[in-house]
This record gives sequence, structure tokens and C-alpha cells, in this order.
Amino acid sequence: MDPGFEADFRQFVVDRSGALFRTAYLLTGDRHAAEDLVQSALVKTAAKWRGLRDPAAIEGYVRRVMYHEQVSWWRRRSRVAEVSSGRLPDQTGDGHADVVELRMVMRAALSRLTPRQRTMLVLRYFEDLSETEIARLLGVRVGSVRSQIYRSLARLKETAPELTTVKEFG
Repeated sequence: MDPGFEADFRQFVVDRSGALFRTAYLLTGDRHAAEDLVQSALVKTAAKWRGLRDPAAIEGYVRRVMYHEQVSWWRRRSRVAEVSSGRLPDQTGDGHADVVELRMVMRAALSRLTPRQRTMLVLRYFEDLSETEIARLLGVRVGSVRSQIYRSLARLKETAPELTTVKEFG
């Protein structure tokens, strides 16, 4: 890699790796898998770095690589391991503890979903992509995205009923 391109790539990694890791963690539900996902996406991006001319599009490219990698990983998996966790209290109060509790509940709930279900919900509600954008990104029909999101939300509500008491969740 050309030294000028290498410096630009290193700066991009320094600036954006935290945000990329957060998305990867939501996609995978596992810290180590998220680190692997980000690393894999950055390796593929580094190989194409010279051809990526538009700085505004670079992060979008890396995120697309991450989504495609995640889809490839869950397609290859023959079995999904579910993580059981204890149920958190239904009542919440005000303040920082509520935010932390909600994050813990959400993390546990997402970990109970299949990788495909988790990916659909992360892309739709955390990345705020439209159903059409998700379909194009994952190479599936819009109807498949809609049905997967519907089933994923139903499973999320079933496995984490404590989330239905949160106003934003529904």
C-alpha cells in the first residue's frame, strides 16, 4: 500500500473503528465476533482503498462489507447457539440505572435471536435503513425483509416481554 494511502487508511481506522465496532456488536451479539467482523471488513476495505475516492462513501462501503460478511457467517452456520440469561426486574425507576438496565435487557434479548433476525433488526432500527435499502444490501426481496422483521419483532417480544413495557418499543 502506498504510504499516502496507508496514512489515510490508518486515520480512517482511528476515527471510525469505535462506531464500526458498535454496529458489529449489535450485528453479532458477541464482543469477539464483533472484533472479527470489523477486522475482516477493514482488511477487505484496505485491499480496495486505492479505488475508494469519495471520503463520504468509505464508511458506507465498510458497513456494507460488514453486513455482507455477517450474512455470509450466519448462512454458513449450521446451528444457532442460544444464550440463556436471567430475567431482569419488570419495574424501572428514573435515571441512569434505567438506561443501563434497558441496554442489558436489549443485549440479552438480541442474543436470544438468530443471527439473521438480529441483523434485520439492527439494520432497520439501529442503522435506520429502509426495507428497500436492507433488501438491496442483503440481496433479498423487500417482502422477505418485511416478513423477517415482523417475525424478528414477534420473537423479540416473546423472548423479552419486559421490553413491551418500554414506551419506545411498543
